[in-house]
This record gives sequence, C-alpha cells and structure tokens, in this order.
Amino acid sequence: MRVEARTARRRTIRGRLPLLILLAILALFLVWAWPYVKNAVRIVHLYREPPPVSLPMPVQGIQPEQITDSWGGVRSGGRAHEGTDIFALRGTPVISTTHGVVVRKGWNLLGGRRVLVLGPAGWNHYYAHLDAWSAIGLGDWVEVGTVLGYVGDSGDAQGTPTHLHYGIYIGGVATNPYPLLTHDLTPPPRPARAPSGSPRRRPGARHRSAAASR
Repeated sequence: MRVEARTARRRTIRGRLPLLILLAILALFLVWAWPYVKNAVRIVHLYREPPPVSLPMPVQGIQPEQITDSWGGVRSGGRAHEGTDIFALRGTPVISTTHGVVVRKGWNLLGGRRVLVLGPAGWNHYYAHLDAWSAIGLGDWVEVGTVLGYVGDSGDAQGTPTHLHYGIYIGGVATNPYPLLTHDLTPPPRPARAPSGSPRRRPGARHRSAAASR
C-alpha cells in the first residue's frame, strides 16, 4: 500500500510539473513587466496629454542663450546628429524636462549611459553620455526637475568636452529639440529638395530609433 501511495504521489507531481513550469515562466514575465504594468494607467494618460510647446533646460544652471543648434551636424559613420548637445562641467545634474515614466535606463556604444523618459503625448526624451545615473530606476515616475543623472562623456563621446546629448523622438522619429529649449517657435526654413532617389523626411526630423542614436 505504501509503495502504491508513493507511486501515486509521483504521478501527481509529474502531472502538475507542466503547470508549475508555466507558473514559474509567468512569474518571471511579471517581474520583468512590472515597471510597465504598475504605470499602465499613467502611460495611457501621458499619451492623451497635449505635447509641450516649450521645455526647460535639461542641464542645471545652463541658460538657453548658452546652447547652439547642433541638429544635423556630421557624425562618424555618415550619421547626422539627432539632438542638441549641451556642454557643461562633468557631474552637473541632468534634469527631466517633463513629467513621465522612465522606460529605458542602460548603456550602449553610442549614447553610453543613457535614460529615456516617456512624456506627454507619447514623446520620448533621450538623455545620453551621462557620467553617472541618479537613483531613479526603470519604471519610476519623474517630474520636471527630477535629477536623472550627471553630465559626462560616456559612449562614443569619450574624450570630448563633457556634455549632455538631448534628443526627442515622436513615434520613433527624431525631432530637433532646440526650438523647444530656446522657446523659438519660428518654423524652420524649407529644406532644399532632396536628390533624386533619396528618402523623404519630415523637415527637422530623421528616422532613427532612440536606442541607436547618440
């Protein structure tokens, strides 16, 4: 009888094993997705908010007249610059220009230490070349002025004057943040006609994912 009972228990455990594995996989998925799940309602509201018409400076102590429009500048590998470089001393706090959710925090070869914040209207705000991150984490909610990190030269900016690369992505399309930072809302001049066969791009915008941008 005892042998039969042990055999029955083994069969029961084997029968439940697929369910236990499925539950374990589900638990791991929930751990990974939790930063997004906990902010699901906030994210929906962010997409419903109107886009900003101007933005504060993302580097503490820097004034609009101290920056220049570096959009479209030539970069290595035939790339064009897709943001605004804001030069400051190493360690100067980098602050969020909007309220929103931290949807990416990590390292890549171009941007080095970088943070991506999802803000109003679903715009992604990209902060790169950080010397260090602040204590904010993936999925955290930030407000205007929240410290995201500190100015540096990480990534492919190593050895250059320390600065923040600040970019804005709208639906995956890079858009020049300079007019919003300087409150210059004058429409940009009409670009020259692209050579025959060149892909068409929206004025002031370039197609490139935030993960691949400087």
